[in-house]
Amino acid sequence: MEATRSLVLNSQQIDQKIIRMAWEMYENNFSETEIVIVGIRENGFILAQRIGKVLSEISSIKLKMLDLSIDKKNPVEQQVILNFPIDDLKGKVIIVMDDVLNSGKTLLYGIKPFLNIPVKRLQTAVLVDRRHNRYPVKSDYTGLSLATTLREHISVELDKPGQEAVYLV
Repeated sequence: MEATRSLVLNSQQIDQKIIRMAWEMYENNFSETEIVIVGIRENGFILAQRIGKVLSEISSIKLKMLDLSIDKKNPVEQQVILNFPIDDLKGKVIIVMDDVLNSGKTLLYGIKPFLNIPVKRLQTAVLVDRRHNRYPVKSDYTGLSLATTLREHISVELDKPGQEAVYLV
């Protein structure tokens, strides 16, 4: 039996959330010359690239886009892999981005490498916050806060341009 899916955000609404989040990032970092946006692979990096595109259109802030790989099911056992030397990020504003904030575990382990270097500011961003935090992690930039039950799941589909969607399953 196939699970019932309810559309939460369509492609146009996702675009609107991305634009609003990019403006918020700009407003909170307007005096910066450079921002590092780190997307958690897969969807987090796709969102980071899209926000980066909007930020580069609305501001003159230099952007560095990085990809962070983490085993979302077992982040304790697997090493977090960043496609850039961590020491080159000292003194920078870093925004770590993912698609959904469920319990906070993925974002917690996603920010862990940046705790070992002195950064100017460390922020987080998610497209959807489910508000089921088990860890002391919050999103500084949130596209949509959505109260769900623990049995429900959020599915973010970003692999088909123009057909992107967020579903409640």
